[in-house]
Amino acid sequence: MAKQPSADRRTADDAAADARTFRAAVRDVTPLAQTPPAPGLAKPKPPARARRTPASAAENLEATLPLVDAAVTGDEVLSFQHAGVRSQVIRRLRRGLYPIDDELDLHGLSQTAARNQLAEFIARSRDAGCRCVRIIHGKGYRSGARGPVLKTAVNLWLRRHMDVMAFVSARAIDGGAGAMYVLLRS
Repeated sequence: MAKQPSADRRTADDAAADARTFRAAVRDVTPLAQTPPAPGLAKPKPPARARRTPASAAENLEATLPLVDAAVTGDEVLSFQHAGVRSQVIRRLRRGLYPIDDELDLHGLSQTAARNQLAEFIARSRDAGCRCVRIIHGKGYRSGARGPVLKTAVNLWLRRHMDVMAFVSARAIDGGAGAMYVLLRS
């Protein structure tokens, strides 16, 4: 099914005009001088695996990052990787070569309940040292004209979550387009 362009989408010419306007507006701006921090005054780094409460984990799913095109279909294959994740890692993830350490099934949950369970699951999995998990969201065939509600929501939530390095739709034997493998930050 082809997506029709919406009236509010900007064209490349609009973006180029905005870029020219911005460059003209900041032409005379001088960058601030930066001084290096004094030795011994560096801020202490937080522990590598700081524990999170479920409330902060749920808020993490609501972080504001650029939105992607949210419309997905039930059979659409999803894929995402943060900058810096090598294509070889994605290839191995897509082939199911990482052992699945834990699994979450969101079938039949409301969007709010699914978001809360997903946030708790990711926090708990990461704290337990899990590297790769499977999330089953379904294909949304019973959602009618609305399309796959949970699949669309999980796609957006995982893209925004700071502990998610990458995800791909699962192999057919593991749920196909109704599930995904998620690679967590180690």
